Formats: sequence, structure tokens, C-alpha cells
Amino acid sequence: MPTLGLCSWSLHPATVDELVDRVRACGLSAVQLALTPIAEGQWDEHRTADTLQAAGIKVLSGMLATIGEDYSTLESIRRTGGVRSDEHWKANLERARKVADTAHRMNLRLVTFHAGFLPHEPADPLRRVMLDRLRQIGAVFAQRGVSVAFETGQESAATLVDVMRELDAGHMGVNFDPANMILYGMGDPIESLGQLAPWVKQVHVKDAVATSTPGTWGRETPAGQGAVDWKAFFTFVSRSLPHVDAVIEREAGEKRVDDVKTAADLVRTFYTGVQG
Repeated sequence: MPTLGLCSWSLHPATVDELVDRVRACGLSAVQLALTPIAEGQWDEHRTADTLQAAGIKVLSGMLATIGEDYSTLESIRRTGGVRSDEHWKANLERARKVADTAHRMNLRLVTFHAGFLPHEPADPLRRVMLDRLRQIGAVFAQRGVSVAFETGQESAATLVDVMRELDAGHMGVNFDPANMILYGMGDPIESLGQLAPWVKQVHVKDAVATSTPGTWGRETPAGQGAVDWKAFFTFVSRSLPHVDAVIEREAGEKRVDDVKTAADLVRTFYTGVQG
């Protein structure tokens, strides 16, 4: 059965104890866990795992944050996001190894991350470079029994479909975030989900409205207040992806716990059989 959880980073916990308290305040018992702070020693791995287990909080998946990402503007993240940066590539590959080791020790089977803006044209030299880097990262995780999934939104679904077919690897998939499709202006979330369904390994629950100013992001909203048609979204997920976990992500707003609780109620309304 699919499980309902939330992204640990949405709650801005400084310690694992704060994470436990805030997850409980949301009325949930599962998380997607930011692994970079653990892999690089800011959080003690054993204490984190033991504390979450003692609290009855399941870790559904992990998240890898790449080095050098600059979200100041759409143009800055286009240049710096994911595996695109030549400057940070070696460091990002080493970080991926550390995160993969951490995921393996914590018995996780999935880690997600932003690949970066993937060029549409197959002949684009940058696309070939980025896909080679994604293959290297995918291999690092696969050697440890962990799959990876790329966050949606920084390219169209059609481009990502072509990329997934070119990569042609069962251990590499998609983490589908409907709000990102809107925030980056990359197409209708429901249509995009249908195109990417064969590769979807997890979905994020996040909402947004489109920008009215070309060249800028849209605006994130609490779930149910944006442009995502959640009934249609979860009707499709329930029918075609009934094994896929739903993870609430909230990256804006000052009432994160309240917003997560609102999102959880929405998911329970529309996602048949979800646990949590």
C-alpha cells in the first residue's frame, strides 16, 4: 500500500529531535529525509536512524542536494542546477557517493534529486555531458542497491521522457512534482504525469499558480489553493500508480505544520488506500 509522508526539509528542523516533534505535530509518521547533512556529518547517522525508529517514523526515501545551486533567479538556477556545473561536478559526484553510502546503510531504496535543466535537443553537447553525469550518479547508487529519481519541472515532460528512454535504466526514474511543472512553466501537471507515468517512483504533493511575468517563477501555495487539479491527479495515481508513495513538500509560507496538515487531508480525500 502507498504511504503518505512529508519532506523533512519542509519543516526546517535543526536536529532530529525537532524533526520528530514537527512530524508528530503534522499528524504523520513517515518522511523523505534530507541525506546530505547526515552524509557530511552535520547530523549523526546512527542517532538519526535510531531516533526516527524509536519514534515510529518511517523513512520512505532520501534526498540529495547538489553543490552550487543558486535559486536567486530562473537564469541562475538554469546555469547552476543539478549536474550542469562543470565547476562542481567532481565534488557533486563525491557527494553522491557519500549520500549513496548513507542511503545503503539506512536501508533506503530511493533517493531523489534535481538533475538540472536538461536540454531538449539530443544533439546538444551539454545534453550529452549531463546524461553521462546522470549515468555515473545512477551507477554509484545502483552499486549500493539504491534507485534514483529526478525531480520534474526544470524541463518539459516530453524532454524528460526522451531522456529516460535514452538512459534506459530500471534503477533511474522520476519523482513527479506537479507544482514544479507550474512554477517553471513546463506544462500541464496532469498531462505531464500521464506522459511520465512509466518512470514515476514517487510523487510530491505541492501546489502553485503560474507566473504572469515571463522569465520568472510561478508562486507556491498551500495544497488546494493553486492550479493543480488534485482530484484528477490522484485519480490517475490511484488507478495507474497505486504503489507510489505521496510525500508532502512545502517550500514557502510561515505556517508549515498547518499547511502540511491541510495537504495531508487533501491526499487522504483523493488517494485511495494511502496509509498515514
